Amino acid sequence: MSYTITMNPEFAPLRLAVVGHTNTGKTSLLRTLTRDTHFGEVRNSPGTTRHVEGVRLRLSSNELIELFDTPGMEDSMALFDYLQRLALEHDGMDPPQYIERFLQAPEAQERFEQEARVLRQLLHSDVALYVVDVRDPVLAKHKDELKILVMAGKPILPVLNFTRSPDQRIDEWRAALAALGLHALAEFDTVAPALNGEAQLYEKLALLVPARHSQQLHSLSADVEQQRQQRLKDAWRLLAELLIDVTALRLVSPSQRELLEQNVRALHETIRLREEACVKSLLRRFNFTTRDYLPSDIALEGCRWETDLFHPEVMKELGIQVGKGVAAGAMAGATFDLLTAGLSLGTGTLIGAAAGGLWQGVDKWGQRLINKWRGESELTVDDSVIRVLALRETALINALAQRGHAAQTPIAISRAQTSLHATEQKNATPINWRSGELPEVLTQARAFPEWSALHHKHVASARRELAVDELAALLEQQASSESAHSVSMPSTHEGSGV
Repeated sequence: MSYTITMNPEFAPLRLAVVGHTNTGKTSLLRTLTRDTHFGEVRNSPGTTRHVEGVRLRLSSNELIELFDTPGMEDSMALFDYLQRLALEHDGMDPPQYIERFLQAPEAQERFEQEARVLRQLLHSDVALYVVDVRDPVLAKHKDELKILVMAGKPILPVLNFTRSPDQRIDEWRAALAALGLHALAEFDTVAPALNGEAQLYEKLALLVPARHSQQLHSLSADVEQQRQQRLKDAWRLLAELLIDVTALRLVSPSQRELLEQNVRALHETIRLREEACVKSLLRRFNFTTRDYLPSDIALEGCRWETDLFHPEVMKELGIQVGKGVAAGAMAGATFDLLTAGLSLGTGTLIGAAAGGLWQGVDKWGQRLINKWRGESELTVDDSVIRVLALRETALINALAQRGHAAQTPIAISRAQTSLHATEQKNATPINWRSGELPEVLTQARAFPEWSALHHKHVASARRELAVDELAALLEQQASSESAHSVSMPSTHEGSGV
């Protein structure tokens, strides 16, 4: 789905006015629906929007919706009294005619200028979203405001905003809206909307408009959900690429302590920059910026000096190179001999190598053996760092998926979310990042440093892509499993948007 200001004259869009009292979150709603953090101006002060602003949502080649942000109504009680007097003077007119006559009066250019802008836009729209800050008590000014809007004769869908606030008065507002005949409504928290909240909003709106516009909204609803799923799929793949790159990375270093420490610091910085690149990619994918995230430094204390060159995955790879006729025990004996004898093969090993074709494997891993022989060490990242990276980026993805584009407070990932000692979830999930075994695909990645895009000998390969695909699928399955067993978490709300 894209957003545009180019009009296609052959297709009539649905014109939708976003109306309501001042400082209830009208601009915030539009920012979230358009996924544009720069639309309009959002401040925790009344009357920030002083004129009508518009934006169009477009699907394929057809403009579907024109959205209009209107100023807040500030003097609804006085205006309602004025309209009642107007009705007595012109008995027999329909309510929309009262509104039209008011817009032609001098008062519409003076005392009630703000309200006139709202009503003028409403009369030129097909439907309205009435945004309610459910933290506010229902006052007489709100009731008069709604009576005035109803006079315009347009369908109105109330949108209950800030529904996750502990100070919400949803039941009070439901009763007040029902008393005015507004029974259909939508709950949509603009700061932390439900994952399917946007699609549900369009579906409820479709019930109030003519059939031709209803189909537009159904199409938009389906596209919104498809785009949401695709964003998540892309996000899990970005995380999978990060984990493969970091897990597979190996740096060769001389074994002198000073040089080792220097190269460990280089490894830390390499991983820090790689994570930073991943975070920026995730923010872009969800249409946010670095201003929306407050990262904390990750302590990379888990850099290890790799001494087990032939860990199980390397053994497995060598076994494949040798062929089916070589037993695992023979391979273990050969690698042990190579590592302990400094490349001087014993008689038994030579016989096994000749019989099983071991030299294919030795040729593949020869450079690393020579490095060992020269007294050089290989630096890799400890499993604990992989776990923390996975927990950290998973928390960020979940936060971005639930974040509205009107949110003003940057995301901050708590220590508890990335702690390896936090309480485990009771429900079984595909990956236990805190204490379970790492996914097998990451264990495999340890054996293939060329899989890491950070490695100087990195080359694109089908095997690496398959590994990324497999890990991304596991991460997506993990998220689905946790979502199925979790309840909505309360969110922290800053001041209301405009």
